Amino acid sequence: MTILKGQTEFLMGIDKVDQLATWLGEHPTAQGVAFIGRSNVGKSSLINAIFGKSTARVSKTPGRTRQVNVFKFFWLPEGEKVPKEYFLFDVPGYGHAEVSKEMGKNWQLLLDTFFKSITGKVLLLNLQDARHPLQDADLQFQDYIKHFELETYLVFNKVDKLKTQSERSVLQKQMPAIYERNKWVKQIYFASAEKGNNVDKVIDGMMTFLLRL
Repeated sequence: MTILKGQTEFLMGIDKVDQLATWLGEHPTAQGVAFIGRSNVGKSSLINAIFGKSTARVSKTPGRTRQVNVFKFFWLPEGEKVPKEYFLFDVPGYGHAEVSKEMGKNWQLLLDTFFKSITGKVLLLNLQDARHPLQDADLQFQDYIKHFELETYLVFNKVDKLKTQSERSVLQKQMPAIYERNKWVKQIYFASAEKGNNVDKVIDGMMTFLLRL
């Protein structure tokens, strides 16, 4: 069983709240996965590692994703010839300060509309930076998202950036606090989109969720 990499289809980018509400209302049984994380956490890189190179546009500029980007991806079950179709949602990053108040308000309205409208058939993958876990923006987002009761998996990206034993030791010391703070999260992964570390485990967890629906 495998995701058909390179065959993911971009459907649309939605930056207007009413348009997003309309689309979600027209797809009440949408099944899929949504990626959300603090700006510059490597969200687009992980999407590309999972679904195929160039699926999402990668930028070094934080806050690049300013809309909910909707894709369709395909999963081919073992022994079958017809792939199953799911939605991929690339959601605007949070915690980026260098945006106008008007843009920030629109982002918040988009997030509210999105999370209020999707159902339990959409898995939420919340990305954090393995070098800087438990940042204020991440904690604030988690306090916000918990109220929607959506199944959420936590992915600590960029473990490859922990170059020294000292850096890795800092993360190890924070592990008890990470697990204590995230008891409500169903799965926690430590991965590297750039090097491919544990990306397969993220995929397995994601598809296990989708295939049991």
